[in-house]
Amino acid sequence: MTAFLHHLALGAPLFALILVGYLLMRFAQWPQAMAQHLTTFVFSVGLPALLFRMMSDLSTLPPVDGRLLVAFFGGCLVVFLLGRLIAWKLFGLDGIGQSVFGVGCIFSNNIMLGLPLARASLGDPAIPSVALVLLFNALILWTLVSLSVEWHRHGSLSFKGFRDTLKGVLRNPIILAILAGTAFGLTGASLPDMLDTPLKMLGQTGMPLALVALGMSLAEYDLKAEWKVSLAIVIPKLLILPLIVFGLARLLGLPALETQVIVLLASIGQGANVFLMARQFRAVEGGMAGALIISTACSALTTPLLLALTSSGRI
Repeated sequence: MTAFLHHLALGAPLFALILVGYLLMRFAQWPQAMAQHLTTFVFSVGLPALLFRMMSDLSTLPPVDGRLLVAFFGGCLVVFLLGRLIAWKLFGLDGIGQSVFGVGCIFSNNIMLGLPLARASLGDPAIPSVALVLLFNALILWTLVSLSVEWHRHGSLSFKGFRDTLKGVLRNPIILAILAGTAFGLTGASLPDMLDTPLKMLGQTGMPLALVALGMSLAEYDLKAEWKVSLAIVIPKLLILPLIVFGLARLLGLPALETQVIVLLASIGQGANVFLMARQFRAVEGGMAGALIISTACSALTTPLLLALTSSGRI
């Protein structure tokens, strides 16, 4: 109980910032353009500055066990297939709907929520592990659902779909910041103060504004539409995925820090990209919107609980 309350206390201020953003949109009636502009700043400037600066100091950070990718994405593959089965058996969705439903069960909000939570709960030594997952997350999960949809539509896989996904990922400012910061960090040089100070100041805005922007974005969506579908997505996302990831981490003998990082990333609320994916493929849109809100709210309790249990070795 003490460990749970500790992690809950660490995460509570972050979820309070999400609530601030939500209330600003719902009750202060800020224009939607505010949320869009703030999100653009966070993704293009604030978080890239933070990640570049942290990864540029790579020599002082602990090494990362690359097997965490096997545990994290192995768990994602298992739950994706489980999600497709649920979508087919319970809701009679076609292959496209099953694919979108399945990725909704595994796609976490690793940038806007996972990164701040990992830093608050596990400290700066967790950042390289988070960065490694971020590098592959969009590429692997977008490719997974794109190929699944292509297979349903044409009975074959598309190289063009993978190429377009890769190009999109490599244009992402977050990914570029991680790659550039890592490359600089490997040189062993230090950032000059003239560059380090403004990057630090910008980076300090990244995490709190990311959480406010997340809350503002959540105000767009309808919680009541297709609530049964939403719950069927949220349960695998918040409970089954982190437990499978934890089991794989134990099976591989991952160190404690890497294990806690991937359990945290697996357990947090759904990423908004999944709703954009649902819109793109015109499938499960109402259910995905509700799942986005429910999973973000519930993870305020489930993530500290799972972190407490994994750190204590009780599961």
